[in-house]
Amino acid sequence: MPPAIPTATYRLQLTKEFDFDAAALIAPYLKAIGISHVYASPFTKARAGSTHGYDIVDHTKLNPELGGDAGFERMSAALKKNDLGLILDFVPNHVGVHYADNPWWLDVLEWGQASPHAVSFDIDWETLPYRARGGLLLPIIGSSYGQALENGEIELKYDAKEGSFSAWYYEHRLPIAPERYSEMLRSIVKEADAGDTAAGRAILTLAGKHKGLRHPNRSEAPAFKQQLASIDSAADIITRGLDAYRAGPDRPAQVQTLHMLLERQHYKLGQWRLASSEINYRRFFDVNTLAGLRVEDAGTFEAIHTQVKRLIAEDKLQGLRLDHIDGLRDPSQYFQRLRRLIREAQGKARPFYVVVEKILGEDEKLVPFAGVHGTTGYEWLNAITQVLVAEKGLEPLGETWRQVSNTSPKFAPLLVEAKRRVLDTLLLSEFTVLTRLLARIANGHYSTRDFSADTLRQAFELYVLHFPVYRTYLTAAGPSALDRQLISDTIEKARADWFGTDEGLFDFLRDALTLDLLKPGRPAHSKPRVRRFAFKVQQFTGPTMAKSLEDTAFYRYHKLLALNEVGGEPAAEAMPVKRFHDLMIQRANEFPHGMTSTATHDTKRGEDARTRLLALAELPGEWATAVSRWKLLNAPHVIVDGDMRSPSAPFEYMLYQALVGAWELDARDETFLERMQAYALKAAREGKEETSWLNPHVAYEDGLKEFLARILDPEKSKEFIEQIDAFARRMALIGALNSLSQITLKATIPGMPDFYQGMEFFDTSLVDPDNRRPVDFAERVAVLEKIRNPDWAALTQNWTNSHVKFAWTRELLKLRSDAADVFTDGDYEPLDVTGPHAAHIIAFARRHQRDAAIVIVGRALAGFTDGGRAWFDGTKLDATVHAPGYALGDIRVAEHLKHLPVAVIRTQAAPKKMRSTRLQ
Repeated sequence: MPPAIPTATYRLQLTKEFDFDAAALIAPYLKAIGISHVYASPFTKARAGSTHGYDIVDHTKLNPELGGDAGFERMSAALKKNDLGLILDFVPNHVGVHYADNPWWLDVLEWGQASPHAVSFDIDWETLPYRARGGLLLPIIGSSYGQALENGEIELKYDAKEGSFSAWYYEHRLPIAPERYSEMLRSIVKEADAGDTAAGRAILTLAGKHKGLRHPNRSEAPAFKQQLASIDSAADIITRGLDAYRAGPDRPAQVQTLHMLLERQHYKLGQWRLASSEINYRRFFDVNTLAGLRVEDAGTFEAIHTQVKRLIAEDKLQGLRLDHIDGLRDPSQYFQRLRRLIREAQGKARPFYVVVEKILGEDEKLVPFAGVHGTTGYEWLNAITQVLVAEKGLEPLGETWRQVSNTSPKFAPLLVEAKRRVLDTLLLSEFTVLTRLLARIANGHYSTRDFSADTLRQAFELYVLHFPVYRTYLTAAGPSALDRQLISDTIEKARADWFGTDEGLFDFLRDALTLDLLKPGRPAHSKPRVRRFAFKVQQFTGPTMAKSLEDTAFYRYHKLLALNEVGGEPAAEAMPVKRFHDLMIQRANEFPHGMTSTATHDTKRGEDARTRLLALAELPGEWATAVSRWKLLNAPHVIVDGDMRSPSAPFEYMLYQALVGAWELDARDETFLERMQAYALKAAREGKEETSWLNPHVAYEDGLKEFLARILDPEKSKEFIEQIDAFARRMALIGALNSLSQITLKATIPGMPDFYQGMEFFDTSLVDPDNRRPVDFAERVAVLEKIRNPDWAALTQNWTNSHVKFAWTRELLKLRSDAADVFTDGDYEPLDVTGPHAAHIIAFARRHQRDAAIVIVGRALAGFTDGGRAWFDGTKLDATVHAPGYALGDIRVAEHLKHLPVAVIRTQAAPKKMRSTRLQ
């Protein structure tokens, strides 16, 4: 049986090409390297061809592309045979919509607010402008709605098997409301000139009989459709008669007829660009094809957890990773319900592992949700990065960036500007919905009706601009003391930026956000509206921060790309070792079983690309000199067209960092140029400066591709390639040492280490989709046989083949398995280090009762590698780790870090003595 709390997880990205059976095949391998649980990407039914699984269209079914129920059973059996648990990446916040594959969404399109599934979607039905009846905006048209209509791109079709009508826009199915069937059928029979035929008369009789369908009446619809489908020859008549609605060039009457029919539906078709300003359903961030779920609705919660509950009850699922909890209206309520569901499924209370995807701001703590063991670990990824980076190099790197970008190295103003851009474009629709709701609240009482809609909008914008974290966590009872203080502090920052008259404006906004407007004795404002506003703001600030910080500012600020990581701070300083120790002590006391990640499917680059870039902080002068030479060498390759320079100077600087981080050391990857071009395009569009997703600058983007093609052409750029190759190899060597330190910290600090697929080898992937490429498990299985008894001297001599990282990873996992109590529930104790090189060492002990392990980790080791020209020589480290109370006592670092920059030593706490053994 796998342990209730995992000792180590392995993230698998399941796809059509790597399905349940493929996962089953590698189960013995995962067990052999020391993994306790497989941590799988979403595997309920997703959109066909999905490469990630987050576009779920049916939570109640297992994904048929992964093998369906039968394939899952085979995988489950293989996992059990190898004593491996299973953790599912579960998506409660949203589903994939549009197209023709989500039954709930299609039902809402057909029946509108009368659909039983309408309550499951967060739709503002009454907000569409210029429309008498409520409706749902569908921004799916590639051109304009009018052009699509006149060109015949929207086609009305009849499903003879279902007896139903739908409009189709390419692959998008748009069900026609049954209340319109009677009038349609009369027009169709007339157009087909079939009124005197038996089938025609039957159709007309049916249309007249079910006039009740003119009003939403679901009980009659199934019988109506079934009877229509059963009429002999009806399909032929309807096919001919649909010509009355067949729009196209030179068919103005039919264009108008189809348009009038579409205007009477529960939806309104529109151009895709309308999504940025008019969309009226909550999305996952700004993705139109992912609609938010109202999981706070009890029926919706129960329905989407049906499959999960079954798998838990059958003991085929031992844990959950909850995706994007900040998208939930009330996470606290959600986790209380989830805990009850788990207990009901298990039949008796026993441990069940739950972690949440949550990005925490600096000094922000995770709310202690019911049954949650911690986060997925972005905060610890960044803590590890910041404690390993060389502090002395960050200031000169900041100066280099200032000179290149001609901007202040301060990050805060850049983030505010990025937020403004996002509020004006990507999330304008959601922002507009909230400001209209706020205005309605104000207008609902005479004491606040003088606050104009425009004034409220400006004040609320300032609040969002200054809001420092992803969200608050109000419940129906109101805010916690911490959230109340956070809201008040943000209000005061917004007030300080306000140049107009206040007269209670910001007090009103604060009271709406905290629900204080609803307190007894206050003016009577609408309770439903105030609560809706306060809770929807919480769902809005998270996407705003994510799109502004991770997907905009990260691609504008390039002091050191290693710091531009999810949950990180691009302008962060190095973390003092003492601060790191304090955080680990705190973590051991509060969330000792949360995940620790150094790479995920969402990180901005592979974990070893990041550790390579950390090396720049150790040699900032050499880096600045190298970049200056490269800019001169590559100046002829820059594309200039009038005022346009492609790439821009700051972007060119970013590209050199990206190249160093991803540079191939052995045989050149034939796809390297293509991968770099794809990365450059994504980075430029995310940055939203010279180009963007909404408004691509084709000439600039073509220039980026051409620039990269030229500088990576061995004939055109021989000297540059030689220079960057030599420099990248040095950074890669230092980065390899950083990598070994990184995984040692991940595996030994409080928390549960997660290993992203393929990370046994050095990984220098770029941002997704590059980091989701297939993994060669056959090669890893073969290498495993060679490293079962590692020769560290030989492995370090050939470090570029990644086997040294793999061997050390396996040793760490074996240690965690052998000393599970020490690392799962053990205390964390910082150890003092003295000597001339003490600043290069992080040392601590993990202890559970008498069992203990002492961990020694090197940092900033370029000086022990001849500037990255020779492998690390640990014998030159003059430092001593003091471990009073343990069998070892004082430890001379040089004796334990001969080949590797790390060591983990098993020992016992005093007074019991025993011979120590060490890993290396």
